[in-house]
Amino acid sequence: MLFRQFVDDDLGCASYLIGDPTGGEAVVVDPAYAIEQYLDAADEARVKIVGVLETHTHADHVSGHGRFALEHGARVSAHPLGEPEYPFEPLEDGATLHVGSVPIRVLHTPGHRPEHCAFVVDERLVLTGDSLFVGDAARPDLAVDAREGAEGLFHSLQRLTELPDSYDVYPGHVAGSLCGAAMSPAHSTTIAAEKQSNVALSFGDMQEFITSSAAVSTPRPPTTPRVVALNKGPFLGAPDPLERLDEIGAVTVLDVRPASAHAAGHVHGAFNVPVSGSSFATRAGFVLDPDERIVLHATDDTEAERAARGLRAVGFLELGGYVTGVEATERSRPMELDELERLLKDGEVQVLDVREKSERDEGYIPGSLHIPYRLLRETGADGLDTSKPVVTICESGTRASIAASVLSAAGVDARPVLDGGVENWPGQTVSFRRCGGS
Repeated sequence: MLFRQFVDDDLGCASYLIGDPTGGEAVVVDPAYAIEQYLDAADEARVKIVGVLETHTHADHVSGHGRFALEHGARVSAHPLGEPEYPFEPLEDGATLHVGSVPIRVLHTPGHRPEHCAFVVDERLVLTGDSLFVGDAARPDLAVDAREGAEGLFHSLQRLTELPDSYDVYPGHVAGSLCGAAMSPAHSTTIAAEKQSNVALSFGDMQEFITSSAAVSTPRPPTTPRVVALNKGPFLGAPDPLERLDEIGAVTVLDVRPASAHAAGHVHGAFNVPVSGSSFATRAGFVLDPDERIVLHATDDTEAERAARGLRAVGFLELGGYVTGVEATERSRPMELDELERLLKDGEVQVLDVREKSERDEGYIPGSLHIPYRLLRETGADGLDTSKPVVTICESGTRASIAASVLSAAGVDARPVLDGGVENWPGQTVSFRRCGGS
């Protein structure tokens, strides 16, 4: 059997190539929009990709099933409850599909979404999609009421743990995804290991599981409705080539260069989301509007293409192009922690903590304000004292740079802490324990 796992480290998404080298056929499970990686692997293994299996309608990344169907004539299989608007072969609970001599058994595992399915491959491993992860389980609030989804997920997890302990488990997500809070960075596990250590499997009572699972605090990306619509809708073909531009024009500029390069010189009004940072596509999705014309400012062609690939993965398909050697006269002044400590003591700056609430609760700088970076384009300068510089701070510097660039575009004198963050703060910090917390 041919079996390959592909992991998008930026989004935390996993997809799979399954085939029979003897029969010369293969299928892809949950493909990314950038399908070239699977085609290269299939060519290397001398198999032809004849089908796509979808565990569910994805909300976090654009699927490549349309490209496989349009460009390679592959059939697409999905559960009818997903109500696909494209030609598909329906998946049925308990049915066994064959890729050459390799059997793939369908398990309907609703919870994350009503149509969700898992796939048992060759009765020795299971692709759990967005149900059972390594160390956690999926969020139940993206398609239905959170409590309804949690009830379905509880029963699906029970069904999955009835599989033999020896079965390998390959999930649809790993750490880095917003689909689960306690996911491990490990790319696979076993049924036995998860029964021993997975926090989501520690609830013997369904109501306790529902109460815990339905209390989802992870923010829902604003790209979710658009990505779901694209994945349910008619087949989506290949993107247009990314065009190199000589001039920018009246557009939204996304500076994908490192934060230090943006600080040293950037285009007026540009937002800085470094493609070299973690969760690039997700963070860009919180800042950008898919209906605006977006032009990338990159260091070189390779960086521009990498950023475009990430943006397309979350539904930004019609990019306006990119620039490299462009006049960039605007500058920002990053702040070092020791300087910030002195200025804050003298009341000469306002500190803005741009992390998430759960992070801030673990420890924050006394006197700092709190607005997550992902909300700043909407809020702008509201609630800020713009009579003095606003210093943005996070954990490592990336979100601080994003936040400062968004505030600067709104006319605020914003200065990011790029080297370190709250955990490195030399002064006192305050933790916040919520009522009922341990």
